[in-house]
Amino acid sequence: MALLHLAHGWLASRHSQGAALEVSLHAVTVDHGLRDEAKDEAAMVARACAGLGISHEVLLWKWDGQGNLQDAARRARYALMADWAQARGIDAIALGHTRDDQAETFLMRLARGSGVDGLAAMRGDWQAGGTRWLRPLLQVPRADLRDYLTARGVTWAEDPSNEDARFDRVKARRAMGVLAELGLDARRLAETSAHMTNARAVMEAHAHQAARRLCEVKGGGVAFDLAGLTDEPMETQLRLVAHALVWVSGADYRPRLEALQEALTLAAFGDRRTLHGCVIEGDLEHLEIHREYNAVRRKRALPGEAWDGRWLLDGPDPDAQIRALGEAVKLCPDWRETGLSRRALMATPAAFRGDELLSAPLAGLGNGWTLTPVRPDNHFFTSVLSH
Repeated sequence: MALLHLAHGWLASRHSQGAALEVSLHAVTVDHGLRDEAKDEAAMVARACAGLGISHEVLLWKWDGQGNLQDAARRARYALMADWAQARGIDAIALGHTRDDQAETFLMRLARGSGVDGLAAMRGDWQAGGTRWLRPLLQVPRADLRDYLTARGVTWAEDPSNEDARFDRVKARRAMGVLAELGLDARRLAETSAHMTNARAVMEAHAHQAARRLCEVKGGGVAFDLAGLTDEPMETQLRLVAHALVWVSGADYRPRLEALQEALTLAAFGDRRTLHGCVIEGDLEHLEIHREYNAVRRKRALPGEAWDGRWLLDGPDPDAQIRALGEAVKLCPDWRETGLSRRALMATPAAFRGDELLSAPLAGLGNGWTLTPVRPDNHFFTSVLSH
């Protein structure tokens, strides 16, 4: 609610100063369907927006009962808002996270044993899901926003889950009251997050340079010069391999540190491991990461549609089905000449009509079909750096 009124004031100031670039403001509320009060709260926001002359919409979500509730709700919230913004030509979405949120997140990640990346500050400006996201209030204490609203006679709603001690964030919030006596208040914790962000930038820059020297992207997978990789500091090794796993699989998060360390160690000795929907395998000279067949064997798409979020395969038969090549790799006479292993090729896109293989470009069987990566190979290198 504070962000809404601050944004409205900013917009009014721009208009009064005759700013050349026209800017419009819209508001959206996500109702997660978890509390009966949410509908009344959304209606309160709608009334506030109407009074300010701001358009407002409510997006609905229903939990399927799978996984962690708070994580599922967060993912759904961002996805719904991104789709809403893109459908309306909205350039950026501003979120109301505060300095207190920053500090609480730091404590939660510290409790999970996070390293530099996890303890770095929340991003204030980034791109994801085809949308630009902003957090303009990250340096502002939550109490200041409440004072701002109180001074203007603006009411707001408190989510009762903010007092539910079952949630880690609430535990962190309560712990901060004790930690403040040691000087570890929200301001200090947010400052530490900022220091971690600076440290992460240095590590990312080094990893980016190492990736350019040591990595090759081929067939949608990533190959490492093993000797060069093992000469790097362990932090850089783990950072590059984790980045490759995320890039190849399309996952949102890195694998857990323990699993990553184990897989990297075993693969370096010639063992094969599956992790994060990928296969990690090596020999004495190389370490390769490619998509795991079992992770994609049920994925389907039509020609020209994104398959596995990574490939566009299009060709002369619009009724064909795009799916993983699988055992049909044996029907590609030139697959050994591609430089890709049989296991890697099994997880690449192919066009089928029923059981008939029409095309498998990465396995050397084009047949007039065109395969285009959703992300160019160079994206692997540039995305080592945070945005």
